[in-house]
Amino acid sequence: MNTSIIEARPDFAAIAAWIPQGSSVLDLGCGDGSLLRYLRETRDVRGYGVEISDEGIEACILNGVNVIQSNLESGLSGFENGSFDYVILSQTLQATRHTAPLMQEMLRVGREGIVSFPNFGYWQNRLNVMRGRMPVSEDLPYQWYDTPNVHLCTLDDFEILCAHLSIRILGRHVMAGGSDVLVMPNLRGSTAVYRFRRDA
Repeated sequence: MNTSIIEARPDFAAIAAWIPQGSSVLDLGCGDGSLLRYLRETRDVRGYGVEISDEGIEACILNGVNVIQSNLESGLSGFENGSFDYVILSQTLQATRHTAPLMQEMLRVGREGIVSFPNFGYWQNRLNVMRGRMPVSEDLPYQWYDTPNVHLCTLDDFEILCAHLSIRILGRHVMAGGSDVLVMPNLRGSTAVYRFRRDA
């Protein structure tokens, strides 16, 4: 696969680093199937994508990705318990209306979950809000009136939700412009990637 996909979506490489060769993966809100294609080519994964849009379904087929057309908001009742090693929600968390139930469903269907999302606590987003405007950036490319994002959050917000749901965070990767952010990540990181499982 062209390296331009990693330049455009650095969270793909962070996700792939957590997935062992040959794992089974369910990618929720998979869009055009680029992540599953990348994981198949780099990690030899087996899996399916779930996508609602007709355009996404067609693109997945062109990418050679197995895809199911379904609305995530209606849950994952079509999948049995423990059907996959990993369930991924990449850059879709913030667009879900029923976020907490969906995360619980991810851990019913999969052994572990991985999410990536834009960090609303990023300093440029905070600055825009202080100036009286909703942020528009590479990570948040929509105007307030046409955005699909309904539940924007910060790193701290997400970690509090996980604690509330008795979800154990296994790993966190925070980036800005494709580079790792280790110091003050909730302020300096524009994109977050988390790996988690149900707390025993």
